[in-house]
Amino acid sequence: MTTPRVIGLDLSITATGIAWCDGTTYTVTTKATGDRRLPAIVAEVARATDGRNIDLVVIEDLPTHAKAAGITGMVHGAVRTYLLGLGIPYALITPASLKKYATGRGNAGKPEMAVACYKRLGRELADDNQVDALWLRATGLDHLGHPLTPMPAAHRAALDAVQWPTGVKTR
Repeated sequence: MTTPRVIGLDLSITATGIAWCDGTTYTVTTKATGDRRLPAIVAEVARATDGRNIDLVVIEDLPTHAKAAGITGMVHGAVRTYLLGLGIPYALITPASLKKYATGRGNAGKPEMAVACYKRLGRELADDNQVDALWLRATGLDHLGHPLTPMPAAHRAALDAVQWPTGVKTR
């Protein structure tokens, strides 16, 4: 069976992490300022999805206390509108669930996430945006039955808290 084409997105106005469906990671930065960064971020997401018949995109959700405010919410709106327009299914994972999946602890810090990435996935990445994006991709692949690496049951329990889109088909 072919590995599903899953992308991980750690969205931010200043440095968006993308884990492409082949596992390549990338950090989107731009010299634009303010809202002018939005088109550049959407363009990079478009580049990651273009012509690749994506099965699922996994996005780190906004923290509960920030759901209705802030520029990151604007980034989410722009990217999610783009994905909806193409009919690409996506799932949102809370930061705590992502951290629990990666490290076993919902309050793990950035260094712990990077160490878990190195120990479990064998990857040392350029920044925490790429680390989160790769873990986001890993959750989607695990959900679809193609884990990047065996994960303890306690870590995998974090996937139960995610509202996965229905009808996601894999090849």
